[in-house]
Amino acid sequence: MKPSELKKFIKDAVREVIQEELKDILLEAVRSPKQIVRESYTPPPTQTPSIPPITMDRRQSYMDVLGETAMSFTSQDVARFNPGANIDPVNGQLPEGDLGMDQIMNLINGK
Repeated sequence: MKPSELKKFIKDAVREVIQEELKDILLEAVRSPKQIVRESYTPPPTQTPSIPPITMDRRQSYMDVLGETAMSFTSQDVARFNPGANIDPVNGQLPEGDLGMDQIMNLINGK
């Protein structure tokens, strides 16, 4: 028997078995007594957490902290960022420098 004939034979046999089983399942479902199930769902009442009101003293202390932070940082405090100073992306050259094995192992072990 050729493999294609065997495959066709198996397909037909499986199809026939499935059809017979489906007939039995459907007949059983039709003949079984009907039971109506009614479900109702009422969501539990939502409880809003009580947040204590912010007093003026607390608000003023927050404003003081924010004001001090804003006054202590300026644009002069930002570090300069120069992404491509010694990099040649066309020729694939990276800047000069050494990379130790311990740094490489830390990168590998970090994942």
